[in-house]
Amino acid sequence: MSHKFQLMENLTPTQIVDELDKFIIGQRDAKRAVAIALRNRWRRQQVEEAIREEIVPNNIILIGPTGVGKTEIARRLAKLAGAPFIKVEASKFTEVGYVGRDVESMIRDLTELAVNMVRQEKTEEVHEKAETIAEEKILDLLIPPVKRPNQPSNTSVSTDVTDETEALQNEKTREWMRKKLQNGELDERMIEFDTTQPAVGMQVLGPVGFDDMGINIQELMSSMMPKKKKKRKTTIAEARKIIAQEEAAKLIDMEAVQREAVKRVQESGIVFIDEIDKIAGAKSQQGPDVSREGVQRDLLPIVEGSTVNTKYGVVKTDHILFIASGAFHVSKPSDLIPELQGRFPIRVELSSLSEEDFVKILTLPQNALLKQYTAMLSTEGVDITFKEDAIKEVARTAAHVNAEVENIGARRLHTILTTLLEDILFDVPDKNKEKKFEITGKLVFDKLDSIVKDRDLSKYIL
Repeated sequence: MSHKFQLMENLTPTQIVDELDKFIIGQRDAKRAVAIALRNRWRRQQVEEAIREEIVPNNIILIGPTGVGKTEIARRLAKLAGAPFIKVEASKFTEVGYVGRDVESMIRDLTELAVNMVRQEKTEEVHEKAETIAEEKILDLLIPPVKRPNQPSNTSVSTDVTDETEALQNEKTREWMRKKLQNGELDERMIEFDTTQPAVGMQVLGPVGFDDMGINIQELMSSMMPKKKKKRKTTIAEARKIIAQEEAAKLIDMEAVQREAVKRVQESGIVFIDEIDKIAGAKSQQGPDVSREGVQRDLLPIVEGSTVNTKYGVVKTDHILFIASGAFHVSKPSDLIPELQGRFPIRVELSSLSEEDFVKILTLPQNALLKQYTAMLSTEGVDITFKEDAIKEVARTAAHVNAEVENIGARRLHTILTTLLEDILFDVPDKNKEKKFEITGKLVFDKLDSIVKDRDLSKYIL
């Protein structure tokens, strides 16, 4: 059973939602939909092989205004699953034949991420062994080992005894030095050593899409061209890291890493397509829009299930989970071409955030904004506290400005807090006399009220 599904085995949909609740406020329907989709991936792995291939993921469209948690739900979900995850923007792709990125590049990027993920895991597995080898190599540089005599017949016994004594003394010195090395006593000492450098290659630039394949002369000819040795002089602490990294790379079977990465992409990869509403909609009145419907048609085979050539091998997209999202202010999901609509059977509408939601967003999640600002200012020795009425006032202001100017969801809180704390954030390093700040509701009101009332000004500032 693969690494990802071992992680998933004990995660029920309820537990998945509970984990998402730690970072995202509200949006219960969206959390339930993605939790079921994630659990279904584990369920699919447990069924017999004959029917396993027939079970395709139910792709999801998240519909809702900006800043309500669409991207965050998908990102946290992937982290929770330990799955390869990539976020792409539909508006960045163009129809085949036009300058821009082709849609297959999202699968190539996802595979690249998966290879890095698996390589990192394998590196951790061989970390101890690589550290031991690095330690031996550094000891060899500090105290070159003396070989014990093989006692050939043409040498005298007295010479052998001398050599044996020298070898034993050398071993004792190495052990003494090893202890100093392990205790970190030699970390700052400078040492010169050889590092291996791959032969310098040349990037091949070809037509659009070809560059995504990542093909270059260096990769094609690395087996034929000798690797160069380069002398480096660093501290022993730095040398240990560099040598350990090189040794870990030698211990890892890259072919096995690539096979595992491709398998993970095919079985558990998640592609989050943002701004899908930007490629929906009828052709404009002035003339055909070359990229909208064209991108949808290019996207269709990948979402339906096809094969994509990557530099790590062929990747089948049949079982990759696609989560699309869009605000759908101007267009609606039914404006997508019917075939693509059919490939996103689950649709979830995310609700706009209320004043109460903003209060929770500011305080409850593990990465809550107020916790972030408190942590940042504590690095300057400053203790900042937010009174309850101040938090309510910030939430009220955010809700009001979203309603009056433009609804950008929770991102409005970033803008308001930066404006509110600007003087403190600017002055603290130079005028660091005050070590304690208490943010009250009155202070928030006094600082922001004039900006909020001036609608023209609030458009620019908030």
